[in-house]
Amino acid sequence: MRIGIPRALLYYNYYPFWKTFFESLGHEVVLSKPTNKKILKDGLESTVDDACLPIKVFHGHVIDLIEMVDAIFVPRIISVKSGEFICPKFMGLPDMIRNSIAGLPRIIECELSLYRKKTGFMEHAIKVGRLLGNSTQEILRAYILASSKYNSYKKLRVKNRKLPIDRGNKSFFEAAFEDNSKYKSEPFKFTVLVVGHPYNIYDYYVSMNLIKKLQGFGAEIITPEVIPERNISVGAKKLNKKLFWTLGKNILGSAYYYMENCKVDGIVHVASFGCGPDSLIGELLERRVSRDYNIPFLYLNLDEHAGEEGFNTRLEAFVDILERRKCGESYVSSHG
Repeated sequence: MRIGIPRALLYYNYYPFWKTFFESLGHEVVLSKPTNKKILKDGLESTVDDACLPIKVFHGHVIDLIEMVDAIFVPRIISVKSGEFICPKFMGLPDMIRNSIAGLPRIIECELSLYRKKTGFMEHAIKVGRLLGNSTQEILRAYILASSKYNSYKKLRVKNRKLPIDRGNKSFFEAAFEDNSKYKSEPFKFTVLVVGHPYNIYDYYVSMNLIKKLQGFGAEIITPEVIPERNISVGAKKLNKKLFWTLGKNILGSAYYYMENCKVDGIVHVASFGCGPDSLIGELLERRVSRDYNIPFLYLNLDEHAGEEGFNTRLEAFVDILERRKCGESYVSSHG
């Protein structure tokens, strides 16, 4: 069976697991193309108006897969960590897809929740495998192999600070194990912490190539995905109370840890317009930075109407502040 995986949302977190799992069960995995103008346009035309940009982009990727696969994997995700939740739109995503897009192939939509028990991921995999007609023995073997490869990839990502960025049509997972010696750059001029949901940061079309542009200015890029989980947990403990949004906790935990314990020259927060958790997280982070730290902070709010010229102007102004402060002009305000 040809199973399609949309190159959007939690693809940037769990694709290594899902790819290995499906292939171990004897199925072929097909990725949608990298986000482009047509995919965004198809998503905008098929999604309800009040959906956020990442959900609209996901719809476009589903449409891109329709003619290429026998089934599309759209899990009903409730929680990816014990005692925490993610955005409720993930829970309703299979229903949104079915009601918004015509001519769909089979949708694989098993529930994934780790809220009450840590075995939730394994139970999710067993349900998916049984839907595909595989035996319990085959499923468990595939689950063990997928978990091993996924954990190996995460260790490599953190150890070598390999950002989960696709290279052309090649997925970040395939690119991660290549020899990248020819891509090594000159010494970094400054270090920038880029925080936000992975699908906002690493989708080069949605983020308007933010990471590559910063690297072009000589920045070393750090994101939550290359920070050890224990460090994020330490940073998150600085909150007045526990934050139950997993992705939001990763953003604040990363920022608080780096501001307190490591040298970071600037922080960029990438958010999407219409995202409730993002609006709260952004406010908490910006207030903390301006009140307790003298660090340049750039807030980028993305939607389908964002223009690249204005985006580039703000980014260049941010980098100018970093460069001037690095050259000893300490009187330059962190806010321009």
